[in-house]
Amino acid sequence: MPKKITVNTLQKVKDEGGKFSVLTAYDYSTAKYIDEAGVDVVLIGDSLAMVALGYETTHSVGVDEMAIFTKAVAKGVNHAMVVTDMPFLSYHTDISTAVKNCGEMIRLGANAVKIEGYSDYILDVVKRLVSTGIPVMAHLGFTPQFLNTLGGYKIQGKTEDSAREILRQAKELEKAGAFSVVLEMVPEQSAKLITENLNIPTISCGAGRYCTAQVLVSDDVFGKYCEFTPKFARKYGDMKSLIFDCAKKFDEDVKSGAFPSDNEVF
Repeated sequence: MPKKITVNTLQKVKDEGGKFSVLTAYDYSTAKYIDEAGVDVVLIGDSLAMVALGYETTHSVGVDEMAIFTKAVAKGVNHAMVVTDMPFLSYHTDISTAVKNCGEMIRLGANAVKIEGYSDYILDVVKRLVSTGIPVMAHLGFTPQFLNTLGGYKIQGKTEDSAREILRQAKELEKAGAFSVVLEMVPEQSAKLITENLNIPTISCGAGRYCTAQVLVSDDVFGKYCEFTPKFARKYGDMKSLIFDCAKKFDEDVKSGAFPSDNEVF
C-alpha cells in the first residue's frame, strides 16, 4: 500500500519541480475510487452545495453538512490527503469558533482544512490553527465565499499590480503557516509569478499551467453535473448519460416485468 500523503509529501513535490493532483469528493465510494486511481489530494469542497445539495451558491452549506460529507469521504481514503473546505461563516466570527469547527473536521478524518480569503484576522486564524496542529490550505484569487463583495464571478490578478498584491497575500499566508495556496480564476502568467516566488505549493483552479497542482470538481470531470461547467474544467466522462440510460433501462424492465429475473429472486 502506498504511503499516506502528507504536507511534507506535497512540499517535496514542489521542491523537486513536480506536479500533484486534487479532486473533490462528497461520498465514500467516489472518494475510494479517486484514491485508488492515485489522485494525491481529495478535497471535500463546499462546491457540494451546488453539485450535491442543489443550492445556488456555496453560502448555503454549513458546518453540520460538511461534517457529514467529511466523515464519509475520509472512510473511503487510504492514500490521499483529505482536505475539508471550511464553509461560509465557520471561521469568520472568532478564532475559538474557527479552531473548534476546523478541529471537528480533523476529528472526523480530514488531514487538513481549506479556508478562503486574506485579512489580518485570517492570518491570525491560520497561525492559531497551525499551532493547534491543524494544517491549512489557503485560497486566494476568486474566492466564492466573497462572491457578493467581489461583484460576481470575476477573474482576479489581471494586472501586474493586482497579481503582486495576491503574491503579497500568499507570502503572508505562507509565513503564517499555510502549507499550500489555491489560486482560483487567475491568469496563468500571474499564477506563474506567484508560484515562482513562493516556497509552498500553489494549486490551480483555473489558474493555468504553471502551478504545482491542479484541482477540479469531480462532478465536472466525470460529466455528472452539467448545469454549468467552468471554462477551465475538462470533462473526462459522461456520467449524466450513463445514469440516465441505466435508470431508463431499469424503469423499462420493471414495467415490462423483465426485472427481477429467476436469478434475482429468493
